[in-house]
Amino acid sequence: MANRLLQHRAEDGTRSVVFAEGSAAHVLPGVGSVRELALRAIAGGISFAEAARACGTGAAVDLAAEFAAGRFLAPIDHEDPAHLMLSGTGLTHLGSAEGRDRMHREAAAAQQTDSMRMFLEGLAGGKPADGGVGQQPEWFYKGDGNQLVGPDEALEMPCFAQDGGEEPELAGVYLIGPDGTPFRLGFALANEFSDHVTERHNYLWLAHSKLRRAALGPELLIGDAPADIRGTSRIVRGGEVIWEKPFLTGEANMSHSLANLEHHHFKYGLFRRPGQVHVHFFGTATLSYSDGVRTEPGDVFEIAAAPFALPCRNPLTRAAGDAAAVQGVTVL
Repeated sequence: MANRLLQHRAEDGTRSVVFAEGSAAHVLPGVGSVRELALRAIAGGISFAEAARACGTGAAVDLAAEFAAGRFLAPIDHEDPAHLMLSGTGLTHLGSAEGRDRMHREAAAAQQTDSMRMFLEGLAGGKPADGGVGQQPEWFYKGDGNQLVGPDEALEMPCFAQDGGEEPELAGVYLIGPDGTPFRLGFALANEFSDHVTERHNYLWLAHSKLRRAALGPELLIGDAPADIRGTSRIVRGGEVIWEKPFLTGEANMSHSLANLEHHHFKYGLFRRPGQVHVHFFGTATLSYSDGVRTEPGDVFEIAAAPFALPCRNPLTRAAGDAAAVQGVTVL
């Protein structure tokens, strides 16, 4: 099994980083966060795994037991959430256009939808043979670090949301170095979470549908990601599975290369500010919404895929409040 990093918080609030190699895992002495370890690796000009091994070996950790006890955090964070950015790309997976196209086809009648056009452009030019720059993807903004939730934390719909639907994905995690160089720290299992009813009304409302929370599983997979990742996405209601479906991710199942998606994100200087953390969602082709499922508060999303040992699991809630009262602006 691949090497992973996890952020742990003990009952007394003490934070630590756990390094998992295969089925064994141990605490890294003297490290309080994954970001701290990444800064050490960048400063030393060494790999993430080398930086982890240089810390020595602390107490052994039972990953399953600590996960069950709720002691793992999201695998990346920032002490100032404004310096952590959530973003993503859509229509990136083989088959990902089907559900989106179905949502938008009615409004477009017999014409080819913009979603299908964008997907086909990515299919034709998202993986340039020479490894260079290819077709740019759809891009969206999700929020800052306040929108990121970790294991077993609630994915909360705003009070005005029309839907809260899962999106099982792989997310890339990045830290911008002191000279503005983006460093990929690794990959996390993710639930990007969107409002598909709002998006279906008009595809130009995609941005509104994406301004929602997002969840990461507890593990940061370091090094190269497998090209073919196969997992399962399910929804549990009242202790029973009401929907379950396999999903595919990784470059072998995508119409864009990861390098191309990364290029078109970090080509903007705005996203290369030293010290920034980025979590970038790479898209999906599997949605319960496309199968007619309508989620309800209390539902639990469970997303699992090897080589991650632990799932991305989160309950769905709705924020209290009156949607009509949200827009309160005071004139000075």
